[in-house]
Amino acid sequence: MQHARIVGWAHTPFGKSEAPGLEALMAEVVPGALTHAGIGAEDVDGIFVGVYNHGFSSQAFEASLVAMGLDALRHVPAVRMENACATGSAAIYAALDNIAAGRSKIALVVGAEKMTATPLAEVSDILLTASYREEEGGEPAGFAGVFGRIAQAYFQQNGDRSEELAMIASKNHKNGVRNPLAQMRKDLSVEFCNTISDKNPYVAPPLRRTDCSLISDGAVALVLADAETAAGMERAIAFRARNQVNDILALSRRDPTEFAGPRKVWAKSLEEAGLSIDDLDLVETHDCFTIAEMIEYEAMGLAERGQGHRVIRDGITRRDGRLPVNPSGGLKARGHPVGATGVSQHVMAAMQLMGEAGEMQIEGAGLAGVFNMGGAAVANYVSILEREK
Repeated sequence: MQHARIVGWAHTPFGKSEAPGLEALMAEVVPGALTHAGIGAEDVDGIFVGVYNHGFSSQAFEASLVAMGLDALRHVPAVRMENACATGSAAIYAALDNIAAGRSKIALVVGAEKMTATPLAEVSDILLTASYREEEGGEPAGFAGVFGRIAQAYFQQNGDRSEELAMIASKNHKNGVRNPLAQMRKDLSVEFCNTISDKNPYVAPPLRRTDCSLISDGAVALVLADAETAAGMERAIAFRARNQVNDILALSRRDPTEFAGPRKVWAKSLEEAGLSIDDLDLVETHDCFTIAEMIEYEAMGLAERGQGHRVIRDGITRRDGRLPVNPSGGLKARGHPVGATGVSQHVMAAMQLMGEAGEMQIEGAGLAGVFNMGGAAVANYVSILEREK
């Protein structure tokens, strides 16, 4: 299968937005993405929207909101995708499938979420809809509690790795300072992240506030074009590989520290691309919690099981290391508006490959990996991206 190319994008700052809702957030990015791609609304054949919602907004039927902000799109087929925290990647992959099937030549993908207007207790309950409610829905700390349980199990198996989690948090916050779109541009020391305090309390032991991603508003749009169309455009980022692998929803029916789904999807995508993990120049990975990034090191092949702490200790994933991970600041510092996250990760990688990442730029970036995860390693997506022109 010949995958479509990324040919343009636009990205709001993440954080607390003054936009009143999803319609306004989407309207902020759609015109900019079309302009960046050098096309008009009349060139778009399909619209693919990623919004999680589940109570963040009383307005459903989100696919219809794109045309509300740009009347010229009113007759373009539009559909909304949802796949927990991998909602954005689900929308991208649906657009890729649409183009591969010959249904479209140019597709517009929009990921968005408005979270900060919802009270914190409701946010926690809404996010638990991405867990297996029957067994995990009673977590008082919400989804942080689910990953707190994963961290506890990991520590029982491999020793207390709190300091290494603090090192991951500090790394991503340091990277986020360089990202003008990041929600939290503050350089936090390892000592601060590793110390329990009024500013950094436990959220779901052993996870502290600095181990948890942020509640965010934001929208991201990207434009995809088939290979022939992209050949005549200014930019073209190719998908050298892209795959999705799922795992069982209930944590009770699997080893929650194995991340078997992420492990399988990384192996599948690297094999499809004809690469090893060492061939990549950077990775944007799904650090919803620092324990997730540590286990993802193992899943992507940087360390054996239980040895992910060695990766951060050896500096491998720092921006000056062998494989920079989350040079954008990741979900930890950039923010995590659920429906926008997967689209944002692909845009952050595309910016690097085009040399358009500004202060975030990794010198000579030619190949990038993107890992986006829905739920606790349930819906797992890996894209391997490279610059074509």
